[in-house]
Amino acid sequence: MSGTAGRIFAIVGPSGAGKDTLMRAVQAARPEVVLAQRSITRPLTEDSEAYASLSQTAFEAKQQRGGFALSWQAHGLSYGIPSSVFDALHNGQTVFFNGSRAMLSEAARVFPDLHVLNVTASNAVLAERLRARGRESEDEITRRLKRARMPLPAGLRVTQVVNSGPLADAVATVLAVLDQAAPQANTGSAA
Repeated sequence: MSGTAGRIFAIVGPSGAGKDTLMRAVQAARPEVVLAQRSITRPLTEDSEAYASLSQTAFEAKQQRGGFALSWQAHGLSYGIPSSVFDALHNGQTVFFNGSRAMLSEAARVFPDLHVLNVTASNAVLAERLRARGRESEDEITRRLKRARMPLPAGLRVTQVVNSGPLADAVATVLAVLDQAAPQANTGSAA
């Protein structure tokens, strides 16, 4: 165990931006990156994210036991990031978690050195991807597209990652961020 502080990245963006696909592709290129597995109060589906499906009762019990570093509500569901990310960070690892734009202020409080990767795509690409996964009605897709450009809280270190074209382009953007020297101290500067 190195005892060195690791780095933590919140991967956020609208539904259909390809966050999970991007995270897996980055981990394939950099196997040392830890992907924190979210818990969600949604039954397992055939979509691209590997998550722990919990009932609301089980989620609340885990939350009360301190099992989540972060938890939040969105789209009628509960989401949680496991507290095991603290161990990974303590061991000097780089951790990615799929977050929500609405919980970033709390995430920055919990993780003062948080770096946000804001994954975006054109509305046409988002709509196509949402239709392909088949979870949302056309009305839900329209509502999600309206929220797609939701602003992020001020004061965060954010890198924009455009994922409308070849996945390799978005992966290259993220790898360039990972290759930057880890900050020696949190200066509050934006990337």
